Amino acid sequence: MKFQSVCIEAFRHVTPDRVVSSAEIEERIAPVYEKLSLVPGRLELMTGVKERRFWDPGTPPSQVSHLAGARAIEAAGIDPRLIGCVVHTSVCRDFLEPSTASVVHHKLGLPSSALVFDVTNACLGFLNGLVVVANMIELGQIKAGLVVSGECAETLMETTIRQLLGDSEPSRKRLKAFFPTLTIGSASAAAVLTHESLSKTGHHLRGGAFYNASEHYKLCQGSQDTGVAADKPMSMETDGETLMKEGCKLGRRTWEATKAILGWSNESLDRTFCHQVGKSHRRLLFESLDLNVDRDYETLPYMGNTGSVSLPFTLSKAASEGELLAGDKAALFGIGSGLNCLFLGVEW
Repeated sequence: MKFQSVCIEAFRHVTPDRVVSSAEIEERIAPVYEKLSLVPGRLELMTGVKERRFWDPGTPPSQVSHLAGARAIEAAGIDPRLIGCVVHTSVCRDFLEPSTASVVHHKLGLPSSALVFDVTNACLGFLNGLVVVANMIELGQIKAGLVVSGECAETLMETTIRQLLGDSEPSRKRLKAFFPTLTIGSASAAAVLTHESLSKTGHHLRGGAFYNASEHYKLCQGSQDTGVAADKPMSMETDGETLMKEGCKLGRRTWEATKAILGWSNESLDRTFCHQVGKSHRRLLFESLDLNVDRDYETLPYMGNTGSVSLPFTLSKAASEGELLAGDKAALFGIGSGLNCLFLGVEW
């Protein structure tokens, strides 16, 4: 997969104001820790997540996606009437029908001629959205497109805490399956892609590769999608160790393919941005790819795992802080449950 004429005009993010520390979460599940003879501090020690952020209760995904989208369009400096596609890509949606992208599109006042839809693919949704819009630009179907994502993770966190506290016979194995869910946080991000003829930045999206290992679809599963009227709140259980091992194995295969397609090497790479899951996953991923982790920009300790927003949020923040320089070759490492893997290369 290669792109010749696609540029990234803007990445923007929005950070929730409310901070919840891992210590606070452990205080709430202290009865479980006491029954299992566990010492407080385990959550941060094992995951590397010190804190995460949440929106005000009741905030819909469209609201925060709209904020990020508005910032990205303003930063791109293009005529909004040129945006021919709006893709909403988060796990969280306002409702099953219609698309959350429809709400974002309406609030932004974008053209009625635009193609508007949701793409949901666990933590990989945003990168999938980038590929869809890039393909449309490359094919000459549109001149510009907007990809947005807004994750509102607090409900899942609260459900997990209630499940742990309601377990009359807790076990370390059961707690371990819920631990990844206790690292999640909320945030939003957006990107504007354009044809290079409209670009003022010259930040090219060059392409990449994708692979899947769908035999591992059971390693991380949320509750059944039974509709917005269902009285069963969402929950999620994860086989973290196996997911990490198989994900890194798939990542190695995808990285080799990406380098072959783009003509890159490990030595030519300047920056990396990956989906932020946990410190052990990050360490193993970079060992698997034979890359120096110092090239990676990290947001995990203070944002937690923000799902599909994680990678674009991290890239946006790095760019805003001058950590991504003109001419840098940057790799975007997306790995999501399923298992699905998508790596993209950017020349900034």
